[in-house]
Amino acid sequence: MTSFNAAMPADAPTGAQQDEAVPAAPAGPPEFALLGLPKPLVSALARQGIDSPFPIQRATIPDILSGKDVLGRGQTGSGKTLAFGLPTLTRIAGVKAAPHRPLAVILVPTRELAMQVTDALEPLGRGLSLRIKTVVGGMSMGRQIEALRRGVEIVVATPGRLTDLVQQGECSLSEVRITVIDEADHMCDLGFFPVVSALLERTPADGQRLLFSATLDGDVDKLVRRFLDAPVTHSLDPATSSVDTMEHHMLQVTRDDKFAVTAEIAGREGRTIMFVRTQHGVDRLVKQLARVGVRAGGLHGGKRQNQRSRILSEFREGAIGVLVCTDVAARGIHVDDVSLVLHVDPPMDHKSYLHRGGRTARAGERGTVMTLVLPNERRSAESMTRRAGVRPNRLRATPGHPSLAELAGAQAPSGVAVPVWEPATPASERPRREGGGHGGRRPRRFHDRSREDGREGSSDDRRSGGGPRGERPARDARGARGGSPSGRGFRGRSGPADRSGGPRTGH
Repeated sequence: MTSFNAAMPADAPTGAQQDEAVPAAPAGPPEFALLGLPKPLVSALARQGIDSPFPIQRATIPDILSGKDVLGRGQTGSGKTLAFGLPTLTRIAGVKAAPHRPLAVILVPTRELAMQVTDALEPLGRGLSLRIKTVVGGMSMGRQIEALRRGVEIVVATPGRLTDLVQQGECSLSEVRITVIDEADHMCDLGFFPVVSALLERTPADGQRLLFSATLDGDVDKLVRRFLDAPVTHSLDPATSSVDTMEHHMLQVTRDDKFAVTAEIAGREGRTIMFVRTQHGVDRLVKQLARVGVRAGGLHGGKRQNQRSRILSEFREGAIGVLVCTDVAARGIHVDDVSLVLHVDPPMDHKSYLHRGGRTARAGERGTVMTLVLPNERRSAESMTRRAGVRPNRLRATPGHPSLAELAGAQAPSGVAVPVWEPATPASERPRREGGGHGGRRPRRFHDRSREDGREGSSDDRRSGGGPRGERPARDARGARGGSPSGRGFRGRSGPADRSGGPRTGH
């Protein structure tokens, strides 16, 4: 297995950055073109203001274009989507997929990540006349089937929903030329190793396989050894390194002061993402913040997909400044200009710490990561940050402490209660039975499995034992939808998904 280190300096100074006395060299071809990408892709990137590749893109694109299996390791936010997406689009351009038979499959662990990959690649694929379809749970299976029947060149999928469609005969992987596994470590953490393995076995043995991951241990290594043929490895950073542009702070708080400190940080200017352990904890904190005057949106696997999409949209557009999440957002959310991440509940391990923190300090920007630690959590939190390669500044924080304002821009909220924020749900977008218009043709067992909104699409669903304490799957597929948090919005009582107990295994 050939290995390279893709950590390389930023682009060389341009003529404008050099001594004025030296004439600027004539502008050469765009660097993306020098990597071997076709003109329509280079032009589409330029229209989006993307002129220079990230290190992981510069390293991997030539090898992928040459047909080699590639193993890429890099932190979140390192540009992996275009690193595998651009050469994948290039290699299948000019070929039309037959109905039900995609030419490339991109497997991702969460619905949010699937939609973001599609959003990134779809505008680029249009210039090459390539059709891309998102295939995930929590969205209409009927529409996904219709698209597959018409023919799509690239499928961006979560493993559970793709497995359902394969088993129903609506999707064949027999003509897949390129298979991409993105966020492979997170996929394995969620227990998807057997499902991903079964899907890979259905692809041609001589097809090209690309695997991107933040770490290459455990089940990820098994996938590599079993399915990748002499892969070229490109490692952007050490697996435990943290982004240099992040500041890390550990705030030691008492139980009585914890919410007051949280509320002051939530009252700051700028976009803030807060992480808690459970779905119930998300809804509770959103209500508590509303009572003291902070508008916050909650995101977890118990919400319907259209709710989750609207909450993210409102957060991106600035209608709300605070997003409260479970680990569903640790990998699948990519929002620019998030200046602070607050671990209201410390993560369970160093990987979660790094991936949560990766929501800030993206694309060269600076960001702050703070962790609230109760006295009984101090030892485990210090061990976790050591394993993450982080040396946080330590502070005993109390409400009104001047260092909170200095480090985070914290300020006391107004204290005037605001309505609990929730996105409006137009009547036309109310939940309906998936696959409507197909006359109940799908077998009931697949209908039930795919209806479970959060099972396959989020990291607070379907765990293999390493997730946050108390986290439950969104709901059991046999349970009533009306009793769940997603059925009533934030105002209703928490449903079965928030009660304690061990997670079920899913499929």
